[in-house]
Amino acid sequence: MKITRDTKVAELFAKHPWLKDHLVKMDDKLKKLNSPIVKIMLRKATIKDVSAKSGLDEDFIIKKLTEIIEKNKHTSV
Repeated sequence: MKITRDTKVAELFAKHPWLKDHLVKMDDKLKKLNSPIVKIMLRKATIKDVSAKSGLDEDFIIKKLTEIIEKNKHTSV
């Protein structure tokens, strides 16, 4: 799965359930992903949305997610 700015976060988490834990550790701004309200919003959220809410660059998020997935390929569903 190629990650783009329009990739749905929920799809990433469905395919890689462990990914959220890594994402939250990536930057303090992403700790909000554990909030109950944010969990509901993530169903429709894209990488672009996460970037806008966190203030982190889209390309940075995509690069980091891609790196994490590559390092943990054996863990994917």
